[in-house]
Amino acid sequence: MRLTRRDALAALSAVGAGGVAGCSAPSAARDDETTTASDANPPELGEDELETLVALAAVLYPSEVENAAEFVEAYVRPRVRDRPEHGRGMVAAIETLDEYAENLEGERYAALDAAAREELLAYMAVDTADPDPDGDDDERVRYYLVNDLLFGLYASPTGASLAGLENPPGYPGGTASYQKGPE
Repeated sequence: MRLTRRDALAALSAVGAGGVAGCSAPSAARDDETTTASDANPPELGEDELETLVALAAVLYPSEVENAAEFVEAYVRPRVRDRPEHGRGMVAAIETLDEYAENLEGERYAALDAAAREELLAYMAVDTADPDPDGDDDERVRYYLVNDLLFGLYASPTGASLAGLENPPGYPGGTASYQKGPE
């Protein structure tokens, strides 16, 4: 299934990032986040960071997903821009993931093959870690990277249909969507 820019916009709308069609959803910011001078300078995702996120998505997303690189970029860049505190945590988690890869495999995460990337995540115990933005390395990688990318995918109409949710909340489907039986 091919992900589109429209899927990214739907996912952004679900997390409250950016204005979609002139309206904006409420922010999902944590209570302790306040606007500071550093928010005026949101973090930038460089090509290396984006490449790491795309490599991570290739491991996390089902094999049926096509066009993941463009989807990840269209979903993540506005997230980082609109929520600078979350963006800084995301950039730090990417650095952590790359450090683990360099220490264990001698290369950045994105340079590893798919099997080595999956193995590295298992070694870090990211699959069993509790997502915690202030926790250990595995918990921060889980919170900022794994959960964020998976939420983006499954909050999109195309990603939701992969999970059997043809009419996810906020995505109109009309009466035919709930009157149609399972296939």
